[in-house]
Amino acid sequence: MPIVVDIDVMLARRKMSVGDLAERVGITPANLAVLKNGRAKAVRFATLAALCEALDCQPGDLLRWEAADAAEAEEVGAAGR
Repeated sequence: MPIVVDIDVMLARRKMSVGDLAERVGITPANLAVLKNGRAKAVRFATLAALCEALDCQPGDLLRWEAADAAEAEEVGAAGR
């Protein structure tokens, strides 16, 4: 998918655990894992806003677009690891 979720980057910068973020946002750790691992098909604006508030960041810090060729190459590379 050409939209990449960079929650791990912000978690590391904020020295915050997935469980702590999930609790602050009000979603389950499993649903947060689906989002941060790029398996989510959609995200509600309310959830995105809560993530931004908890991580003190902008939506663009969490989401970025990659051209389809680059995203596919990354997926193939990750599958081979």
